[in-house]
Amino acid sequence: MHTTMLPIFDGHNDALTRVCLPASAGGRDFFARGESGHIDLPRAREGGLAGGLFAICAPPDKAERAFEFTTEIARRFFELLDGAGGALRVVRTVRAIEESMDAGTLAVALHLEGAEAIDPGLESLPRFFDQGFRSIGITWSRPNAFASGVPFAFPGGPDTGPGLTPAGTSLVRACNRLGVLIDLSHLNERGFWDVAAISTAPLVATHSAAHALCPSSRNVTDRQLDAIGASGGVVGIPFCTAFLREDGRTDVTTPISAIVRHVAYVAQRIGIDHVAFGSDFDGATVPRDLGDAAGLPRLVDALRGAGFDEESIHKVARLNWLRVLRATWGA
Repeated sequence: MHTTMLPIFDGHNDALTRVCLPASAGGRDFFARGESGHIDLPRAREGGLAGGLFAICAPPDKAERAFEFTTEIARRFFELLDGAGGALRVVRTVRAIEESMDAGTLAVALHLEGAEAIDPGLESLPRFFDQGFRSIGITWSRPNAFASGVPFAFPGGPDTGPGLTPAGTSLVRACNRLGVLIDLSHLNERGFWDVAAISTAPLVATHSAAHALCPSSRNVTDRQLDAIGASGGVVGIPFCTAFLREDGRTDVTTPISAIVRHVAYVAQRIGIDHVAFGSDFDGATVPRDLGDAAGLPRLVDALRGAGFDEESIHKVARLNWLRVLRATWGA
């Protein structure tokens, strides 16, 4: 039984992509406590999930129509928001996140996972910005007009192809100007280093674990971790069992301690200020003992049991994300 509840900001989840689908395609009621998926409003409240980066990601069969898919999911989300009675809020500043946490309102920072919905000339980027998108993952795990995503492989490394295209370089610079977070998860290693060379913002991998502990191609190497730490950035540790285990298996019997192990490794490697949560809820298989958003206090207790003090736990739970978002968004 957990002893305390503290507000948590999650660096990555796929709840909106799931919830805002038509019911015939598996969409679910966000305001009722469900048995499927990982996040709905009741379970978020039970677990202390106070906010996060909520992703919209076009699935592989929609990649060629990513703009239409993304705008439709966004439209459905804003309809959901209109009927939320103030229970949800789209946030564009850290001050808004903090106000939402104080008010018990779920803070939704919109994230575009994979930039296929943006045209290479970036004419649609201001539209997404005006809607409230404040975080963009350059790629999902496939190539696009901007860069090459790292394909899923185990064992494997992230050095899997070419770096940023000229359009990708333009996208990074435009995000810097606008104050949009650039997510390096799903991007291959050459793309990572291209972003590191030109970006003026802290480097961020919203949902990637330590490659040294789990040699999945989706995880970040020690050298990449060092660069993220040196930039003042943050790594969100995912709860996806395939990115946590030494054997790379998708296995619900994976213990919560596997998440703690990656948090501890990154904290030791680059400092406690540079590690946080990036659950990948609603987009991955997570440990059964964690279950869903309602189980987050069990993860917090596992950190305590591993020797993390309260100041460190608060940093991992939300403060590191808020610091990096403030540095990136400028407010």
